[in-house]
Amino acid sequence: MTPNTKSILSGLCAGLILIGSGSLITSCADSDFLNHEPYANGDTNKDFYKDPNNLRLAVDALNRFTSEEGTTGRGYMWMENASDNCITGRNQAEAAQIKNFTMDANNGRDWNENWDRMYQVISSANELIKAVDNLHVDGELRDYVLGNAYFYRGMAYLWLAPWHGDDGPNGGIPIITDKTPVSEMDTERPKSVLENYDLIISDMDQAAAHLPLFSQQSEDQYGRPWKAAAWGLAARAALYASQFDAKYYDKVIEYCDKIIQLSGVDKRSLYPDFSTLFTAKNNFSSEYIFSFLGSATAAAGPKWHGMSFQNGGFGRFNTWGYFCPTAELYEAYEEGDVRRQASFAGPGDRVVFMDLDFKLGEPEISKDKQGKEIRTIDDKRQPSTPANILLTKWISPYRTTDNAGKEFFNNGNFMCTTLGMVVLRYADILLMKAEALIWTKGEGNAEAVSILNQIRTRAGLSSNSQGTKAELKQERRCELAFEFLTPRWLDLMRWGDFDLLEQPLHGFDLNYYGKTYDPTTGKGEKKLIEVWPARKFNPAVNKVFPIPQSAIDGSKHLKQNVGY
Repeated sequence: MTPNTKSILSGLCAGLILIGSGSLITSCADSDFLNHEPYANGDTNKDFYKDPNNLRLAVDALNRFTSEEGTTGRGYMWMENASDNCITGRNQAEAAQIKNFTMDANNGRDWNENWDRMYQVISSANELIKAVDNLHVDGELRDYVLGNAYFYRGMAYLWLAPWHGDDGPNGGIPIITDKTPVSEMDTERPKSVLENYDLIISDMDQAAAHLPLFSQQSEDQYGRPWKAAAWGLAARAALYASQFDAKYYDKVIEYCDKIIQLSGVDKRSLYPDFSTLFTAKNNFSSEYIFSFLGSATAAAGPKWHGMSFQNGGFGRFNTWGYFCPTAELYEAYEEGDVRRQASFAGPGDRVVFMDLDFKLGEPEISKDKQGKEIRTIDDKRQPSTPANILLTKWISPYRTTDNAGKEFFNNGNFMCTTLGMVVLRYADILLMKAEALIWTKGEGNAEAVSILNQIRTRAGLSSNSQGTKAELKQERRCELAFEFLTPRWLDLMRWGDFDLLEQPLHGFDLNYYGKTYDPTTGKGEKKLIEVWPARKFNPAVNKVFPIPQSAIDGSKHLKQNVGY
């Protein structure tokens, strides 16, 4: 390998080792794809692909990134943290730079790990695609390998492209496929991110052609990609592309309809009870399309669920509390919307965590000798976050200590749970189609109205949608808050709602709990306090995030985004 090739690989996909034959030497997993035990790298693996059965092991390794903290945890969500849905729940200087649009390409907060890891996935998928042809693999094994390889390659590009690419001054992100010679890996960026979205859609088409239906998967295959997952991510890529070219809305509708029209066991529908949707027993309910799975007996799988709750877990378990919902998000929900109660806890809302059952921030009220009211808040009921609102959408594994080793891994440094980390569910499919209909056929479109009313009815709200753009935006925000790969940030960028990012963000003042607001009746007013000052957003720069400086330094041709 030439020094220049090493430089290219370290810049675009650090950690990869390619050998002269074109075969990838990668970390692979055993037959349990939740556990990621790596094989040794180096020359000892040069004959790995001579045995076609090893292809299964390599496929199992494709999703090993799901156990990485900086990928399915803080790293990805730091960028979503720049939206108006949340604030940094703990003091962290580099995270504050991201939040305040003052970050640079050297920011070390673990957002930058995504670039390397996704290009590792891309390279692994490329080598699997090549190996299938080199080994003349056919039949079920060919479908299995190609279905997974195209799916994860497309997902990896979708993981990066919306954050780093545009149709303007920056272009797309580097495209490396199974047909790209090593000598051509370090090339100019595509002129438009639409080239990335076209590749993602093509990859998902290829994946769907080889993947099974959900009804064709055995239970031990649940959690692996299937046809609807590929169609759904193709729809998402088309939705993001639509901001630059409206013709992609037709593709959004096309791919959503493929899923909506499924029948029998494969038919998808809204699970009727939102309040119990995010529980392990409903991982594969009728609403499931794709999730990353974790373990309660090993440090395997995403950490996002525990990472998003109260810092220190009220002294019961080491949750981390990095992300705090804002009052703006909390109050975006209509009164009676079950999604708010199922997703957040504000002052006076009930919290059940590790056998604690209480109302958040509930004060104890007594009087001194002069009869003056004394208000104290027990530590067990005191939120640690500046906004005094907790994200409880993913709390179900931690309801009771009895779930240790059953639903959550009993080590607060590895907050893995058996609750699937949602990547794509049926509600998002409906909302994507509704958006495409409204933006192409106009507000009031009858089918869009019907879809939005389905979403509202499940949320316990009246079926009175008018099918407006404002309603679509509202329902996406309330339905998909804090879910992975459906970030509020990217929605705001698509819609051009930049002004919302320049407003100060608020929380609730606990000192007013029980005074101007009566938690018993739900009447009164929660006093707002400013918890994050107004920011300055520059669309010419801040619509995209910088490419990590390490990737720029390792390449001759990779150009940094404007302004960074």
